[in-house]
Amino acid sequence: MNKQPYAEPWRIKMVEPLKILNKEQRAAKIKEAQYNLFSLDAEDVYIDLITDSGTNAMSDRQWSALMLGDESYAGSRSFLRMKKTIQELLGFEYIMPTHQGRAAENVLFSAMLKAQDVVPGNAHFDTTKGHIEFRHATAVDCTIDEASDMDSQLPFKGNVDIAKLKACISQHGAQKIPFVVLTVTCNTGGGQPVSMANIKAVSEVCKQHKIPLIFDSARFAENAYFIKIREEGYQDKSIKEIVKQMFSYADGMTMSAKKDAIVNMGGFIGLRSEEIYRQCCTFSIMFEGYITYGGMSGRDMEALAAGLMESTEFDYLQARISQVKYLGDEITKLGIPIVKPAGGHAIYVDAKSFFPQIPQTQYPAQVLGVALYVEAGVRGVEIGTVLADRDPETRVERIPKMELLRLAIPRRVYTNNHMDIVAWALGQIWAKREDYRGLKIKYEAPIMRHFTATFEAL
Repeated sequence: MNKQPYAEPWRIKMVEPLKILNKEQRAAKIKEAQYNLFSLDAEDVYIDLITDSGTNAMSDRQWSALMLGDESYAGSRSFLRMKKTIQELLGFEYIMPTHQGRAAENVLFSAMLKAQDVVPGNAHFDTTKGHIEFRHATAVDCTIDEASDMDSQLPFKGNVDIAKLKACISQHGAQKIPFVVLTVTCNTGGGQPVSMANIKAVSEVCKQHKIPLIFDSARFAENAYFIKIREEGYQDKSIKEIVKQMFSYADGMTMSAKKDAIVNMGGFIGLRSEEIYRQCCTFSIMFEGYITYGGMSGRDMEALAAGLMESTEFDYLQARISQVKYLGDEITKLGIPIVKPAGGHAIYVDAKSFFPQIPQTQYPAQVLGVALYVEAGVRGVEIGTVLADRDPETRVERIPKMELLRLAIPRRVYTNNHMDIVAWALGQIWAKREDYRGLKIKYEAPIMRHFTATFEAL
């Protein structure tokens, strides 16, 4: 008997027209933007895969929730509803809203981090590393070695190497480590998940040394989905049950709700320690706003609460992650190298193998991103040497093991027909890949340069 085809568990209620420039117009636009994809006007992009952060399509329930927003400055109903949802779903007693994830990092790190500290983790993302290095502390990557093996089908390539973590603690001393950051899923490592067994093991090491464990939780629901389908013993558990167990091992969390809460703006901190919470209150009031709104409107808190419940349903996650896998499969059919297996929110193309004639100091992933925009109006983002930035002390350029173009898929926004265009465009570039040359940086900021750097063609 033939298997029934799969279809998304939702239907489309509203559409947004897209403007499509021709190839000559796109070439002119990216040149005007000095080859930085962030500098393009969004209306000049056909398929926008620069990020899945805040670019998602909210549901009818989330739009309805917006109308319930209580905009009271202090103690609004919307904050209390969001707080209750987070407490029930994730298990943290102390909740502090922020306007987005990097704001949550800013508030929490201001309370917990000082100069010369060391923060181990699994391939810290750019804003996390930026907040650490801005405070003259050091981020130490303790990811397993298999994470940099593009072709490895290891199911949990976001895992922390426990031996590396222990060695880091032994080398620097627990007193120099204010917390460990565990990113679920691991964005920089290819959107790869962390297993429940690894989460538990990291937690045990942290508890042994009395070091708090903090989750970077932007894509926690996607991580829970992978645990359910890949890790033995979790197939019969619900996503919400898995999520509750995941966070039971953490002492705190930061969250960019613009990802797995499926909203356009928002974030929060979750904590078990009242002492750390009180310290964060001071920085929240200084940087974000009063502690019950933290840079968020009441209507956004309502949509966030609704989105958290939707994103932790299996049917939604199956549709979301299946589309990511579909794009990965279509690109792989063309012989184009990507990080395998496909991650939770994005496909990562191996630009170093794509353009072997371009050294990493000439930014092959940025070259591929520019080429993809010119070819079909598709905008991705470089996760490579530009993002790796310079060493904050020596100012020497850091060369990462992987040179990737990330194609992050917004939730409930594009169809698989759009994914076919992305794969087709990459195939067109692949066929003439030997013709491409590198880029040179003209301007770069002293930290997190990839957002605003300008380039010229070599």
